Amino acid sequence: MRSRPFRLVPVLAALMLLLVPALAAAQDVTDQDIAINSILVFMAAILVLFMQAGFAMLEVGLSRMKNAGAVMGKILINVSISFLMFWAVGFALAFGTGNNFVGSSGWFMDNSNTAVDFASLAYSATNFEVTFFFQAVFCAVSLAIVFGAMLDRTKFIGYVLFAIVFTGVIYPIVAHWTWGGGWLLQDGFQDFAGSSIVHLQGALAALAGTLVLGPRIGKFRDGKAVPIPGHSMPLMILGVIILWVGWMGFNPGSFLNAIGYNFADVAVNTNLAAAAGIIGATVGSLITFKTLDVSQMGNGALAGLVAVTAPCAFIDPWAAIVIGFIAGVIVPALVVGVDKLKIDDPVGALPVHGVAGIWGTLACGLFATADRAEALAVGEAGLFVGGGAGQLWVQFYGVAATVGFTFTASLLVFLAIKYTVGLRVSEEDELRGLDISEHAMFGYPERFIDVPGAEPDTAAPSMAPSPAGAATATNPATAS
Repeated sequence: MRSRPFRLVPVLAALMLLLVPALAAAQDVTDQDIAINSILVFMAAILVLFMQAGFAMLEVGLSRMKNAGAVMGKILINVSISFLMFWAVGFALAFGTGNNFVGSSGWFMDNSNTAVDFASLAYSATNFEVTFFFQAVFCAVSLAIVFGAMLDRTKFIGYVLFAIVFTGVIYPIVAHWTWGGGWLLQDGFQDFAGSSIVHLQGALAALAGTLVLGPRIGKFRDGKAVPIPGHSMPLMILGVIILWVGWMGFNPGSFLNAIGYNFADVAVNTNLAAAAGIIGATVGSLITFKTLDVSQMGNGALAGLVAVTAPCAFIDPWAAIVIGFIAGVIVPALVVGVDKLKIDDPVGALPVHGVAGIWGTLACGLFATADRAEALAVGEAGLFVGGGAGQLWVQFYGVAATVGFTFTASLLVFLAIKYTVGLRVSEEDELRGLDISEHAMFGYPERFIDVPGAEPDTAAPSMAPSPAGAATATNPATAS
């Protein structure tokens, strides 16, 4: 479980200093218990790590063909930076013992005095390194969300520099407020697996990045949004399914324990919300577009998953369906709304991870049951299930604090990158495609250049883009 009575953290830490030799016996935690818990969390972390493949497929499917290879490079560098920065400083800032705002101990994952330096993790009867692995892949997911909205026009160095600050400082600070025993947790803020901490943070940074970047060339003409379709719907939906599978580690694994917790209950709620999200997005697509938009159906599944991530351990199954359906049904209209605001978001990250993340976090204040909140020792029952408006208020100002801090910090970082090394590629490079301009190779070489033996002798002439990247008679797809 991620959320326990952290109001008692100072007392608990003091007791642990006195009773470390007898701690396992006092809590009846055996080596076998620790092994079982660690195996569950380790397998959950592997599923969450595999979500990077989901992001890769979803993003490459919704990007231009000429940028497919660049998406893969971006995914790889982001994962590597996430692990290195979270190991060096992020884990300490998020979970190290410090104050109510930020951790200040355990740098470079130093666990020589775990009871003192990482007192907030006392509830987790798992191997310390496994806990780090699990939290690090969560950080990597939040970062992956950021750059989905910035596809097809961002310099590679921009990804690198922002990733360092986001995974090392921005994400960990907000994580500390709740999961590290900080001020929001002490106020009873409920976010079991990260609708706000992971997904909303990623969307807020994505919004800051897209505002600084500006839209892709040709996205808005004569004041109207022009669709720029991704090149592969099958890859996009494959990405959705991989992410859905990864969520089976994301939410159930967030107990950080197997013994004594019903993680299968959380898995059921997660799947119900995803299914309801698809139905909701199908309805929303019919209302908004008068057709069954497959990409929006996929986004509906993700919106349902994002929305249920915060309340999944606090709610009954019927509430998961309601939460997922509402998240899905609003996505198509929100995608149109983002376009009307002249914000270019190729993958729908802002509605799916941002608005759905806010909705899911607030939903705790509406649907959290008294018995579940008591069992988790966090917060109170929601407004619609016998509680008052108190929990909803806590959820509201928790979201507001996340929005204020993460968006402001991200905006400042992106502006600093823009006015130093530059954030956006040149117009010529954007037209040519990031594969060739940033990486000197193509994700789909046979689509753009002659490859000996790849085509019959009677094949059409080379479809390589012109030096300026403009459309040619044989290759109109190279135009943006």
